[in-house]
Amino acid sequence: MFKFLKKSKFEVVSPASGILKNLSGVPDETFSSKCLGDGFAIEPSTGEVYSPVEGKITMIFETLHAVGLKCNNGIEVLLHIGIDTVSLNGKGFQSFVTIGQQVKAGELLIKFDLETIKSKVPSTDIIVVFTNGETCQLMKDSQKVTNGEMDIVDILQKK
Repeated sequence: MFKFLKKSKFEVVSPASGILKNLSGVPDETFSSKCLGDGFAIEPSTGEVYSPVEGKITMIFETLHAVGLKCNNGIEVLLHIGIDTVSLNGKGFQSFVTIGQQVKAGELLIKFDLETIKSKVPSTDIIVVFTNGETCQLMKDSQKVTNGEMDIVDILQKK
């Protein structure tokens, strides 16, 4: 049968302060082509990443550049800090959460040294990907947002 999309009823907030942008503007084909899923990115103005959703931490990459979350409604979210940041081997990153921890939207997850990292990688974009097939529509494309800000995206999820 047909699968229809419906608006989700869960809160998504900005995971960082900076410029909100579409995934197509991320300088990495894995993300810009949406092969991992739809989402959005933020060109950060600070080195702090907050949870965009309420849920459980399911994964923290050992180099601290990526975090996985699972929302109470089953939606899975990948947060990825920068492009090619795995090559930094965790230098300049500090985690404030552990696997299995419940977090609220707007809770601090990772701090990173933005100025040091900026000179070593192609991009410091903070990328948010919804990995279960949801689609994302930006409400404030190319505009400044602050961490914890609501109403930045609409998420449509499969029934």
